[in-house]
Amino acid sequence: MRGRRWSAALRALSLVAALGVWQLLTAYDVNLWLRFEQFPTVTDVARAFGDRLGSDAYWQDLTDSLTRIVTGFALAAVLGITVGTAVARSRLASDLLGPVLEVIRPVPAIALVPVAILLFPSNEQGIVFITCTAAFFPVMVSTRHAVRALSPVWEEAVLTMGGGRWRILGSVVLPGALPGILGGLSVGIGVSWICVISAEMISGEYGVGYRTWQDYTVVDYPGVFVGMATIGLLGWITSTAVELLGRRLTRWLPRTEGSRPPSPVRRRRAPVSPASGPVPLAKERVHP
Repeated sequence: MRGRRWSAALRALSLVAALGVWQLLTAYDVNLWLRFEQFPTVTDVARAFGDRLGSDAYWQDLTDSLTRIVTGFALAAVLGITVGTAVARSRLASDLLGPVLEVIRPVPAIALVPVAILLFPSNEQGIVFITCTAAFFPVMVSTRHAVRALSPVWEEAVLTMGGGRWRILGSVVLPGALPGILGGLSVGIGVSWICVISAEMISGEYGVGYRTWQDYTVVDYPGVFVGMATIGLLGWITSTAVELLGRRLTRWLPRTEGSRPPSPVRRRRAPVSPASGPVPLAKERVHP
């Protein structure tokens, strides 16, 4: 408990220190190799943030961006896990889908904006498509590698007990690959935010990215930083939600805490034999 409090205090202190440095650099118009005279101060951004919180447009933008993220990420999670498992388990699926996926995968999702405009009748559907595409490939690749890395011994054990293909998939493949899948989901949610904000800036009508770009065009720099802070906060909340979900689904995994010191080895009492008395044990190294 004490270590956790110290860790939380240290994190809060680092954030306060960063804000303090920002305030000093902007308040005194420091102009070294980097120019800070055009930057708004922390107090300016805080004042603009307070004004935005009282406006309906801010909450509308927040709702639109979250809806796009949740929809696109949910689709990417389902498709990525399904396709990744199929490619890893089926030679036919690997031959049919593998080349196409590997050709499309290096293309940045934001470069698909013209494709989305041509394919979908509304900007909303196009932004969800870009968000889904951005998160799909990290989830798919992580799932594929995690499934291929599973030991065949587990599958053979289920087959020996009479289990079928679906039983193997539900009791061996997906649970065994779950840590790797969750890693792909964690990466995918971050990439989703990058692409949804970029798509909103290019073709969106509402959303945090759209509002941030509009603030930039009218030279409202405090508003720009309000948008950046909002994006960072929303990204942190969604990433934390994915991490907490992963911990809940993998409670069977051993947990390690870096702040907890290793416990010293305790001496075990020597077992007593009725005939020969205590049996000596090898000396154990005890931490001071």
